[in-house]
Amino acid sequence: MDVYHIWCSLKDGREDRAFASAVGAYLDHFKAQDLIVSWRLLRRKLGFGPEILGEFHIMIETRDLAQLDAAFKSAAGREGETERLHAAVYSKSTGVRFALSRDYPDSQS
Repeated sequence: MDVYHIWCSLKDGREDRAFASAVGAYLDHFKAQDLIVSWRLLRRKLGFGPEILGEFHIMIETRDLAQLDAAFKSAAGREGETERLHAAVYSKSTGVRFALSRDYPDSQS
């Protein structure tokens, strides 16, 4: 399993529920197309954690890099429903950071 991590904060801290709803709509859209396996949205609690990573952490799980690449290609098309859903998330985000990790050990270890 590969896990794509996204950390960010909100441009307007009062829109936390709108942000959560937008993330859910966007990532459920990918899941319905079998472009991701699952996702989670986490929020830093009690201010614990490095500020550089922001307040929110999104974890997106894919079976492998091929599935992740297909999801990226869908997002990169920047059209239709996918772009509308992406814009609803991106327009609320600031200080975005990314990482990619995998289960360890796995079949490639």
